[in-house]
Amino acid sequence: MMAQCVTKVELSISCENLLDKDVGSKSDPLCVLLQSTGNDKWVELDRTERVKNDENPNFSKKLHIDYYFEQVQKLKFGVYDIDNKSVDLNDDDYLGGFECTLGQIVSSKKLTRPLELKKGKPAGKGMITIIADEIKDNRCITLDIEAKNLDNKDFLGKSDPFLEFFKQGEDGKWQLTYRTEVVKNNLNPCWRKFSVPLQTFCDSDLSKQIKVHCTDYDDDGSHDLIGIFETKVSELQKSDGGTPVEFDCINPEKKQKKKNYKNSGVVRVKSCKINVEYSFLDYIMGGCQLNFTVGIDFTGSNGDPRSPDSLHYLSPNGQNEYLIAIWTVGNIIQDYDTDKLFPAFGFGAQVPPKWQVSHEFAINFNPSNPYCQGITGIVEAYRQCLPQVKLYGPTNFSPIINHVARFAAGAAQQKTASQYFVLLIITDGEITDLDQTRNAIVNASKLPMSVIIIGVGSADFKAMEFLDGDNGVLKSMSGEPVARDIVQFVAFRQFQKEPKEALSQAVLAEIPNQVVSYFKLLGLPPVKLPEKKQP
Repeated sequence: MMAQCVTKVELSISCENLLDKDVGSKSDPLCVLLQSTGNDKWVELDRTERVKNDENPNFSKKLHIDYYFEQVQKLKFGVYDIDNKSVDLNDDDYLGGFECTLGQIVSSKKLTRPLELKKGKPAGKGMITIIADEIKDNRCITLDIEAKNLDNKDFLGKSDPFLEFFKQGEDGKWQLTYRTEVVKNNLNPCWRKFSVPLQTFCDSDLSKQIKVHCTDYDDDGSHDLIGIFETKVSELQKSDGGTPVEFDCINPEKKQKKKNYKNSGVVRVKSCKINVEYSFLDYIMGGCQLNFTVGIDFTGSNGDPRSPDSLHYLSPNGQNEYLIAIWTVGNIIQDYDTDKLFPAFGFGAQVPPKWQVSHEFAINFNPSNPYCQGITGIVEAYRQCLPQVKLYGPTNFSPIINHVARFAAGAAQQKTASQYFVLLIITDGEITDLDQTRNAIVNASKLPMSVIIIGVGSADFKAMEFLDGDNGVLKSMSGEPVARDIVQFVAFRQFQKEPKEALSQAVLAEIPNQVVSYFKLLGLPPVKLPEKKQP
């Protein structure tokens, strides 16, 4: 399932040394936030208040934007001197602007840059400072619950109870916030411990009324209510001292009919903990670097690069599917890597001078320094490498996965959330070492790394889909399952007629959750804790 990483980001804006456009007084600045919609078109997302007579404004109104990791979100900050009441900015003096991506802002957390009147023309000594904060209650409630002596609702066997939790919406209606699993044939069930974001569970309000239904599950959907009780998180928290908090489960119909009715069972909250759940942005803003590595398939099944029907054939405009995939994914990842040095490897080719087949050769032919400067460096190295190697085979993925895994294992030894590795493999899909690759992925799933596979051409990608594990848990040859899902496979051909953003979204959508799942598995907080979220 694709995880949509949408997060609300709050931007705090301040400026220094703004141009003075007013005669006899200082400028009255306002900052507007615009987002690119392509083709040099911009749409306004938000604006600050106007600050009167201030060349060094610190705007109190924050700017809000939805942040998507898997998209390049180009932003423009425009500062204007407002001398009238109209909302239209065309009649106001422009004091300067700044363009960047949202990725650059969140990975820096704080960005100070000069304002420009137009590209290359500074707006005097004007500077803008942007500080990013994620707006989200990062707390999570974890509950451990059991029940005793529940009413039996089944003629044959015992009840199959499950719990449902509701909070009251602004409209007064009860909204379902969580449903437990069903415990079959048991009047004294113990449900699995579960966690729910506090915001989801009770709108982060510990005294908000919560309603709990205990129900007997029936296959046909005609579930029978066992009983109800109401509580609030502040009451549930009383279980923290080690003494369970108990609630009578009341069935309204039974209570009405029976004089001596006591309850339909007792629900016991054994523990209730509220913990901080760190998000992808917490880790990135806390100093985590994403290290990007590319693996390119140079096997014979791609076809002779000189032939127009080869997947490696460079069209007259210098493009092919391999290059488009590198550009699309790399353009987003590079914002999260400060040194912008990316190792790039090829596999499945005979390489000079001895013409032996290699499954992890540096495409710049410098094994001791396989790093390329930025995405343009990878593209350049690929174009130069192509005529110098002989496409061959077989198609082995495991050497390059194990190569990156060695670096990830080194980073894991530090026991800090400071580095995460993303390997992009671009292939025509005819994998030879499927068993060794399964083992390599299971091993890598315990490390700070993810593997993205983009399949180019028209091959059958069943093996790739198998590695993705979306339709079941991937296991190694010995039957060991992956510790977490780290592979995302996408067939390039499905996106050929789509805008290029669609490919990057599909490929990168799962990365934020994979980063968080790894650090959570190890209980690692961000290197620098966000100020508001320190437990």
